[in-house]
Amino acid sequence: MFRSLILCTTLGPALGLGALSVQQPPAPAPAEAQVAPQAPAPAPKAKPRVRIDTSYGSIVVELDPEVTPATVANFLQYVKDGFYKGTIFHRVIQGFMIQGGGLTESMDEKPARPPVVNEAPAAFKAGLKNTRGTIAMARTENPQSASSQFYINTVDNPALDPRDLSNEGYGYCVFGHVVSGMDVVDHIEKVHTEWRKGQSGVPQFPVRIKDAVLLPPQ
Repeated sequence: MFRSLILCTTLGPALGLGALSVQQPPAPAPAEAQVAPQAPAPAPKAKPRVRIDTSYGSIVVELDPEVTPATVANFLQYVKDGFYKGTIFHRVIQGFMIQGGGLTESMDEKPARPPVVNEAPAAFKAGLKNTRGTIAMARTENPQSASSQFYINTVDNPALDPRDLSNEGYGYCVFGHVVSGMDVVDHIEKVHTEWRKGQSGVPQFPVRIKDAVLLPPQ
């Protein structure tokens, strides 16, 4: 609805004219607001996947570089270097986990790069926990000692999650999870083990890692 403005002008009596009314034309309607089209949201970046080929079959793990960038970069560098080829799963404990990626079939440790920073607190805060099917970094009692060795949880292991920043409570860094081949993990978990070279849980027959390869983006 538009309002007209009335102007009244009174001329002198000598001219003998009364009041003059002038009505302005209606103001133009306001133009509709132009809404710029929104750009489509960028597609989420595909997470890297690695296929671990073992003598029992293949296991594919999907990694989480946004939460654990240093850990994933460290693991992928070992993969790209072909480091894992010829190593074994050297520690297998039923109802717990399978561990590998550092020892050869003769139980000799391969020379590894310097340790990677332990990102367990950040990973845990982001929701990455030691649950069944997750992959995490193995280490010694020193929280900052992880290098090439990793393990895959076969059950939920909350005792391995961070509690505090002490050596005992720092936790073990989860950096991905199995997306296919969990049946292979379960098969490996059930192999017969023995004591060898002062270590328990060594498979009687080697569980070999034939190779580990970075898969093309999904």
